[in-house]
Amino acid sequence: MLLTLMIPLGCVAQAASPPSGQASVIELPSFVNLVRQQGPAVVNISIRRTVRGQATMPPIPEGDPFFEFFRRFLPLPDPGEALSVGLGSGFIISQDGYILTNAHVVADADEVTVRLTDKREFKAKVLGADAYTDVALVKVEAAGLPVVRIGDASHLQAGEWVAAIGAPFGFENSVTAGIVSAKGRILPNESYVPFIQTDVAVNPGNSGGPLFNMRGEVVGINSQIYSGTGGYMGVSFAIPIGIAMDVAQQLRTSGKVARSRIGVQAQELTRGLAASFGLQEPRGALVANVERGGPADKAGLQPGDIVLSLNGQPVQSSADLARLVAGVKPATTVTAEIWRKGRNVPIKITTVELAAPSPAAGAGATSAAKTGLYLSEIPTMQRRSLGIEGGALVQRAEGAALRAGIQAGDLILRLNDVPVQGVSQLESLLKSHHGKSVALLVRRGPDTLFLALQVPSAQ
Repeated sequence: MLLTLMIPLGCVAQAASPPSGQASVIELPSFVNLVRQQGPAVVNISIRRTVRGQATMPPIPEGDPFFEFFRRFLPLPDPGEALSVGLGSGFIISQDGYILTNAHVVADADEVTVRLTDKREFKAKVLGADAYTDVALVKVEAAGLPVVRIGDASHLQAGEWVAAIGAPFGFENSVTAGIVSAKGRILPNESYVPFIQTDVAVNPGNSGGPLFNMRGEVVGINSQIYSGTGGYMGVSFAIPIGIAMDVAQQLRTSGKVARSRIGVQAQELTRGLAASFGLQEPRGALVANVERGGPADKAGLQPGDIVLSLNGQPVQSSADLARLVAGVKPATTVTAEIWRKGRNVPIKITTVELAAPSPAAGAGATSAAKTGLYLSEIPTMQRRSLGIEGGALVQRAEGAALRAGIQAGDLILRLNDVPVQGVSQLESLLKSHHGKSVALLVRRGPDTLFLALQVPSAQ
């Protein structure tokens, strides 16, 4: 059947049934007015950062016979410093120059430049960045700037049309559109953000740009994509604007975001587990471990308890619990309703402040043994999803670590026959092996392998 496409302004509307024998009419939304009205408040962000050079010698352990050959005939370049340039997007939320973007867009930036659609450029200052939500607030010195309209992501519905404006691959002020695929999507290692999932085309350079509803209101910040290639594959994620604006307010006031923790490790409830605990349906967060001496321990929370609500708000999953706890100010007393031995029990817990996350790649501390390893702790959600208890995450590898074949993103699980519990313990182990070769058990994606690392002598 021939379909005639009509492109009016507004939302999708169902056309009246055509007379018998005539083609159906399908009306699709137009984003022309949205782009015209809101586009000027979307900015391109370019950053410059200084990075240390990486050696290009093949990853051959120093004890290998071929190491001396490559050292002589393929000498390592001076690591020195190099200039890295990055691109992203953002949007203006106040006429006096406050701009929202992603934290990863401006991470470790030495210089941030904001460019408007009218080609004006401003040097920007990063007022603060929150790694937990991937939200950053930057400021330019200007007045009378165009601003976006802020909406409410809670009103979004799956199937609703949305549009993104940004600079994919550096192509400025590009507009893409699609629908909301799902709401409240929790991703691995991202338990503090209930993402908006869309099928809007989002690519590198779109990060930090706005997601609009059909009323021309910002409902999210485009942040991540699911991809096997690094490019768009039909699944993208945006941070709800309400969360972003709350973070922005705290960054503007104090330069940081204060969050709470109660010291528990929780897991999802399956139907089988729920039945074993006497619950009719799998809802709540099952407490698997309680930090000794932590707030939950002091309040009497025990492994096997199931948290059903916090301050009257329902807890459907372990991610809900983490998000609700983090959403209250430190030193706040909250009431948790728990399921214990077949009955509801209220427990009052006084929260403590959640420590800031480990530095981004490249900003970690080099291991004490001078191996060129830049390490951070493995996020709890990632450890849980992989079924591991300890380990250390490699943020960057240089020198001896690079020559050993260690890569950014590797998880170091063992040193020789000793399980790695965390970064500080691994650094201590490396210190005790100065001048020796050690075997590191490394997890890389789905694979596990041993790598030989020559720990430099202490100098």
